[in-house]
Amino acid sequence: MAASFALPVTQDLFTLRAKLQELLQFLRKALSISNAHTVDFYTESVWDQLVDLPPETVLGVLRKSVAESESEAEARPSEARLLVEAEKRSGITNFPKIFCETSQKLVSVEAFVLAVRYYSVQNLGICTPFEQLLTVLRGNKKQRTDENVKPDEFMNLKKSHEVQAMSELISSIADYYGVKQVIDLGSGKGYLSSFLSLKYGLKVYGIDSSNTNTHGAEERNRKLKKHWKVYHTRSKLDANGLALKMAKERKVQDEIKYKVDIEGICNNSPENQEKMSTSDFLPDFSDSVISNIRTQMENLHMYSHGEENLCFENAFSLIDLLPINAVEPASFQTAKRKMSEANKERRKLTSKSNESNIYSPLTSFITADSELHDIIKDLEDCLMVGLHTCGDLAPNTLRIFTSKSEIKGVCSVGCCYHLLSEEFENPHKESTQEKWGFPMCQYLKEERWCCGRNARMSACLALERVAVGQGLPTESLFYRAVLQDIIKECYGITKCDRHVGKIYSKSSSFLDYVRKSLKKLGLEESKLPEKVIMDYYEKYKPRMNELEAFNMLKVVLAPCIETLILLDRLCYLKEQEDIAWAALVKLFDPVKSPRCYAIIALKKQQ
Repeated sequence: MAASFALPVTQDLFTLRAKLQELLQFLRKALSISNAHTVDFYTESVWDQLVDLPPETVLGVLRKSVAESESEAEARPSEARLLVEAEKRSGITNFPKIFCETSQKLVSVEAFVLAVRYYSVQNLGICTPFEQLLTVLRGNKKQRTDENVKPDEFMNLKKSHEVQAMSELISSIADYYGVKQVIDLGSGKGYLSSFLSLKYGLKVYGIDSSNTNTHGAEERNRKLKKHWKVYHTRSKLDANGLALKMAKERKVQDEIKYKVDIEGICNNSPENQEKMSTSDFLPDFSDSVISNIRTQMENLHMYSHGEENLCFENAFSLIDLLPINAVEPASFQTAKRKMSEANKERRKLTSKSNESNIYSPLTSFITADSELHDIIKDLEDCLMVGLHTCGDLAPNTLRIFTSKSEIKGVCSVGCCYHLLSEEFENPHKESTQEKWGFPMCQYLKEERWCCGRNARMSACLALERVAVGQGLPTESLFYRAVLQDIIKECYGITKCDRHVGKIYSKSSSFLDYVRKSLKKLGLEESKLPEKVIMDYYEKYKPRMNELEAFNMLKVVLAPCIETLILLDRLCYLKEQEDIAWAALVKLFDPVKSPRCYAIIALKKQQ
């Protein structure tokens, strides 16, 4: 490695497995809530099957819990710890205080909330602080920043937030390990790849399975380079303009002072003129002027060496900042000529560096067995990264990292958990697939653990967004659940391969929603009179709060399922012999970007 600073201490494999065991103990009971489908809520009497509490009680506790401030939530995990410890001491498993032993129904929403809080990523202590990691990776180096660069001018606020944080981390890891090449899997529109290349001077290969995305990324990167160049030009010109103004003001002041000094000298006697030294003809450079020059030069030094090739090449020389009479005319011309030659040389170096600091979008469908040398001809020691890699691409990123010697580090933020392939989801179904998205670690494989698609889907719910008022679309979910009962009772259909889609947003009322949905599903909508449809609406409307309460239960439980998936990936990396360091890091604000956790790992130095 290029640096020798000790990375933050993380929990070992034995400790992580112990936490997995505890989490599974809770999820064995709670997972039935996440696996219940909202569409079947009324047809399958989900509330009566799984909850033995009034919906008003559940909603009251959950709303209070979700609205609780983060500081209050952090102060209460001790209560959850006491609950878990009490269960262990009593020798009773599966949390009887939360779920009934016989019916398996939820009987205590307060205990449910405490347990969910206890099994959060933050409370389990498996997360390494982002700032702490950055500090260690940078060591004694100053952060390479450009305060004038605002990526939100090139992308939306969510993407800007993600790209800034992740690119800063990736650049720090690259510096720490001494690599210059980055492979961005699932690069999509190429925002992260472009930013890594343009701002941090890294050679980036962005690989995406969509040819449309690749062509779009190429065009977007071309335009981004133009905007970036103009942006830096404008920023540099603003800085140069300020320096020029300061230099001109000093020039005027020094001309006046020089004129006054000469007049004073001419009025002196010849004897006095002979006694005067050369320094009397020049300004005093001992303190204030030198300090002023140094400050101005520091203000002008706005860009790091790595970014300098992106900036407008019209820098002022020190001569421009000196008073007019500070140097003799001959030396001024010589310095100007030398500066011009230096600029030419720097342009040559800049041209050469531009050849290596590039972003190359590529199209390829990546699997765990993909041969990178066939895709990237000049593959060298590199980092592999992925920003919101979908479904199996996230675990495959980790597998490729562990199997390819050239890949020295990985930084992966996954998403779309519902698209993960699960090894034990259909145990009786024959499959030729050898490498699955979940589980990855040995312990969960031995347990033959399965989450289920609905549970993985609910893991994508955003608790933090609900907490700040971005609630669930209860009415649209209610419409769909009632529609399902209509389809079952009036058409005799229990399972349908077709999807209704986003008809709710195009409907003016429940009646309009049902008519359009039946038509899309290929069912004769004229068969149902308006009164029959509205009777179903009136029948279930008083029970809408059941659906709302149940969906809140799923939202509150969602972080536990995400914790399980993240722990599985972290344990997998800890099981590999050549991994020097692996951690889970919260990169993003979860309100701006709900899938905010990155799996990061570095290999041992050969």
